[in-house]
Order: sequence, then C-alpha cells, then structure tokens
Amino acid sequence: MSFYERHVLPRCIDFSLSRPPVMKARARVLRGLYGEVLEIGFGSGLNLPFSPAEVTRVFAIDPSDGARKLAESRLDSAAVQVEWSELDGQELALPTESIDCALSTFTLCTIPDLPHALAELRRVLKPRGVLHFLEHGRSPEGGVARWQDRLTPLQRRIAGGCHLNRPIADQLRAAGFCIDALDNYHLPGPKPLTYLYEGRARSCKEGPC
Repeated sequence: MSFYERHVLPRCIDFSLSRPPVMKARARVLRGLYGEVLEIGFGSGLNLPFSPAEVTRVFAIDPSDGARKLAESRLDSAAVQVEWSELDGQELALPTESIDCALSTFTLCTIPDLPHALAELRRVLKPRGVLHFLEHGRSPEGGVARWQDRLTPLQRRIAGGCHLNRPIADQLRAAGFCIDALDNYHLPGPKPLTYLYEGRARSCKEGPC
C-alpha cells in the first residue's frame, strides 16, 4: 500500500464523507439496526455516533490501516462494543447465518469482486437479517451516467478503487437481496459524484428477487 493510500486517502475520505448532509443520511440509515451488526467498510468510524442502543456489538471490516488509526478516538468514546473482524469483505470468517444486521456506507463502490462479497454477506446474515446501505452509484439520467462512465477510471485511481457507475440496487438484487426500502437522490455537489442509494434489503434465501 502506497503512502498516499495509507495516509492521505483515509483523511480525504474522512473529510468528504463527514459533511453535514452525509452525516444526516448516516443517521437515517442506521435506524433500526439491532443485535450483532457486521459493518463492511467501517473506515474511520463515522457511523458510530448513530449506532442505536439495540446494537450489542459491531464486527468491523476495513482494509485500511490509516482509516483504523483515524477511528481510534471514535472507538474510545463509542457506546457500543466494536470488534475488528476482517481486512477484506470479500472473504468472511464469520459463521453462516450468525449476524443480525449488516451495514454498508460508501463501500460497495470500492470492492473489486462485488458479487462475491455480497454472496458472503448474504451467507452470514440470519434468515431475517437486513442490510442497511447508503451508497453512491449509477444515475438513471443518461447524461449524468455517461459522465460517471468517463470519470470512473480516474476515480478508481485516486479514490481507492471507487466506481461512480455501479448500479447498486441491481447489484443487490442480482446477489439475492430483496430491497424493502430505497430512496435515490443527489447530495449537493456535482451530479456524477453525488447520486445516492439509501435503503434496506433483506436476504432472500430462496434466491434472487
């Protein structure tokens, strides 16, 4: 991992994803979490202040040492127990059907093999387990989507593998999740960078929905 990836990028992500509109969205998406929660892309712990009292433990996954260091002060003041679980969300050592809920915020855009990671996530969720997600992704507006396609190669190089153009809802359905709630909207800023998917999806054990 380069100096930029280890020290600079985590601070840039922490700054850009802690703006007030993003934090309001984080607070919304964490509502309803309970029990043992698997958070992929834990990052610098920006979700911790919004963790409901019903959450008993968070299994945190993040490959970035820099992000983990930034998370230390937030972990010290957290009201919930956090246990570092894995470095890579593509392979989970957790037992099958062992997790009550899962959480992903601004993470599904960066995972190299997203279908495999979602299959692992679905495996470890209990039959009634719910995934809460807040992600940026592909816009339905043709002009915006074309700019996302143009910008994604550069975005991947400077933002840790981030894709601007992943159709998040379609990816979840293809992986066997049924989406129970979904809001799509733009945050303030350039449209190709700010189209969000916010919602909840349950694991459909019988197959794709």
